[in-house]
Amino acid sequence: MAVSISEALDDAGDLAVAKSQQARRLPAYLLSSALAGAYVGVAVVLLISVGAPLVAAGSGFAKLVQGAVFGVALTLVVFAGAELFTGNAMFMLQGLWQKKVSLTDLVLVWGASLVGNLVGSLGFAALVHGGGTLAAGAQAGKPGPGEALVASITKAKVAATGPQLFWRSVLCNMLVCLALWMASRTRSDAAKLGVLWWALLAFIASGFEHSIANMTVFSLAVFEHSARWSDLARNLAWTVPGNVVGGGLLVGLGYAWIGQRRVPASTPVAVLAAPTDDELVDVHEVPAATA
Repeated sequence: MAVSISEALDDAGDLAVAKSQQARRLPAYLLSSALAGAYVGVAVVLLISVGAPLVAAGSGFAKLVQGAVFGVALTLVVFAGAELFTGNAMFMLQGLWQKKVSLTDLVLVWGASLVGNLVGSLGFAALVHGGGTLAAGAQAGKPGPGEALVASITKAKVAATGPQLFWRSVLCNMLVCLALWMASRTRSDAAKLGVLWWALLAFIASGFEHSIANMTVFSLAVFEHSARWSDLARNLAWTVPGNVVGGGLLVGLGYAWIGQRRVPASTPVAVLAAPTDDELVDVHEVPAATA
């Protein structure tokens, strides 16, 4: 059974306080954020590995399968414990709304988690490239199916206009933060896994933009010479603000407003005047009640 919105909001505020305290231990917090970037990278590489043969074959089930496997990203982040910027967009704004954290705390957590996520994404992409994972199945003189899919994905992202990237990233983090919000409203681990899986399936299969996932995608493309670092910078310039709007403003502050505790106006208590002598009645003069 889901906990109340107000209770979940209180928990989110307490979580924001914990995150702000953790961020003051910057080296440890950056490592936790780097792990989150790598965990999302795991899901990206899995998506590419299982989707590449389907895309090459022209299968209409490619996006569905890719979305079905991407849930590992938030599963690792939530259950292993790591600091993901896109989730922090919601939790820190909810904490700020409740005045449990300051604007300085929010900036510190957002900045540190974003930098850490980038470091983890780059490092994981470098390991994958070094292992030749996506080059598997390549024919002589041609890229492997995985490498071809990475090049195709980044080409489409580069071709998209800035406003398109922004609105796609708004929609993306609405779903990601809805997944985290729903998970926070249940005490069942099985239910948490279910809501995380469904929401990520929706955002991947729909083709929305996740800034942290894009860090791994573009890093792989750069290492494989199918994109440039400037392409990643341009993408993040649009997707990071979009992720903040979708997850932080629409979902985070939306539910913060819905779940805020309102103190009801006090009801005035009527003051009864003492009865006069004429109003007093002898109990013996009152007829007995009939059965």
